[in-house]
Amino acid sequence: MSTARKEAAITDLREKLAGAKHLILTDYTGLTVAEITRLRGELRKDGNAYAVVKNTLFRIAAGDEIAAALESFLAGPTGVVFAGDDPVAPAKALKTFADTVKNVNVKAAFIDGRLVDAKQIAILASLPSKHELFARLVGSLASPMRGLVTVLCGNQSGLVRVLSAVRERKLAAAS
Repeated sequence: MSTARKEAAITDLREKLAGAKHLILTDYTGLTVAEITRLRGELRKDGNAYAVVKNTLFRIAAGDEIAAALESFLAGPTGVVFAGDDPVAPAKALKTFADTVKNVNVKAAFIDGRLVDAKQIAILASLPSKHELFARLVGSLASPMRGLVTVLCGNQSGLVRVLSAVRERKLAAAS
């Protein structure tokens, strides 16, 4: 690879790293180009990116902190998931891909400035999605209000039933 291409690759990696809040390192051994393209598509649905990287260029682009934390995992074929705000979505996408298409081995991850191992990524993948958690929260917040509305409406509907029963009695007594 020429020096100009290396510099371009490093610049591209730096841009991706600047836009990513979370990184997941994978071993893509055994995957075909078509399978990697499919994995990229799955990850792109949630706004994430996947790139096959050269370890030395990634070390240079990552800087001291990230490169030092991930040094032991930057060996062999390495693919990196550049994730946005939600680290659960790419973990779920990797697990789904591994279950349906072909196993992708997660080496490690760098989430919120911490090094995370593959077991913790598997736990992350089992968590509900961000949207599902928001839905549960809204349901939990709405439940007491719904109960209050039901109780308050109960008094009004009880009054209507009593008045209706009084009217029925008066009509029955009149006839």
